[in-house]
Amino acid sequence: MVAALAPNIPALYELHFGVPMAGGVLSALNTQLDVTVLALILEQLEPCKIMFVDYQLIDSALKAFEILSQRKCTLNYNELLATGQNDFEPLKPSNECNPISVNYTSGTTGILPKGVVYSHKVDMFRCNGWCFPWVMPLIGGTNICLRNVSAKGIFDAIHRYKVTHFCGAPTLLDMIANASPTDQRPLPHRVNVTVAGVLPPTHVLNKVSQLGFDVNIGYGMTETYGPFTIRPWNPTSDGEHTKLNYGMSEVMQNVDVKDPKTNESTPPDGKTIGEIVFKGEALMMGYLKNPQATEEAIRGGWYMTGDLGVRQPNGSITMKDRAKDMMYCEGGAVSSLEVEAVLLNHPKVLKAAVVGRCDEYLVESPFAIVELREGCRATVEEIIKFCEDHLASHMVPRSVVFGDLPVNSTGKVQKFRIREKINTESGVTQ
Repeated sequence: MVAALAPNIPALYELHFGVPMAGGVLSALNTQLDVTVLALILEQLEPCKIMFVDYQLIDSALKAFEILSQRKCTLNYNELLATGQNDFEPLKPSNECNPISVNYTSGTTGILPKGVVYSHKVDMFRCNGWCFPWVMPLIGGTNICLRNVSAKGIFDAIHRYKVTHFCGAPTLLDMIANASPTDQRPLPHRVNVTVAGVLPPTHVLNKVSQLGFDVNIGYGMTETYGPFTIRPWNPTSDGEHTKLNYGMSEVMQNVDVKDPKTNESTPPDGKTIGEIVFKGEALMMGYLKNPQATEEAIRGGWYMTGDLGVRQPNGSITMKDRAKDMMYCEGGAVSSLEVEAVLLNHPKVLKAAVVGRCDEYLVESPFAIVELREGCRATVEEIIKFCEDHLASHMVPRSVVFGDLPVNSTGKVQKFRIREKINTESGVTQ
């Protein structure tokens, strides 16, 4: 096992080849992890033979080692490479199902992130960096490493290296759309960008498109080596789906929506809600040292995503919400994503999160935390009125609070913390 704690730099790129060729398993760690979680992950990765640490992250690594009370020998990266042998023969896996890497989930539920084990079998299609580290050299392409990701860095790289594709989190689109005019240089050609996660508001997608980017929307997760389905975003026909902030993916083989009780496929009526499930080669081998979690996640060969969706008559799947975030209010089920999408389209709102708040009878109603754009002011009544104009009455937040959203190391909102706080304050136990 080889761990790496580094931003997107050439050395980390090299490790994606060097470690597997030496018969090792690579775990590229999130650079935003706090030292306590980092220490717990390193403990789980034992026996870890070697760890590569970028100079910007040495303090974090040393603090994690202090927690583990371990002493490690340190070497300079280039000096270590110099000890290699020119006649070294790469070690090929004896079995295509041998592990090649371990990637950790984002830990949005408040528990320790789970280590997802990938094999040599399908890495060329997805995986670390959605597998671009491997697939680009395979087709004769070039990977560009950005140590510090910024709008200026993205535009500069496109001009300097003639970049045609890039991918990442939807926050990249916000970064590009909200960049200063001096950084938003006219593009020499259209650039294909693929994002996966909760989409930004419509006006951000429109702005990015106007700047010269063709946006593709991916849906998937760590357990599926990244995006499992990808579709192009169309500003003329996707307006409603973008507004509602959930993805409609073309149904591929081994993607389905099933009733969690009967395990039967839901009817393609656009109404019946079930759990989105995946099956096929692009699935993890399992969770590192956690057979119970693996058994719960993969049932009968199907990976249970924990996402709720509906099957449409046209053969597509529309995601509604995470199962744990869906609210069941008087008047019907409420998708937190749909309410958040409306809030994000308010011109003064920068970020928003919606959870269910229970009363003394354990009846849920939407509760919203809203983070306003810099320099903007708004009242609770203004936000609620905006929602009333765009949502059914039972979907309108009954309570709105202004403040910062709790996020994890990957920038994802930790809704469990919001639920714990509001339900504790109201004295409700769920």
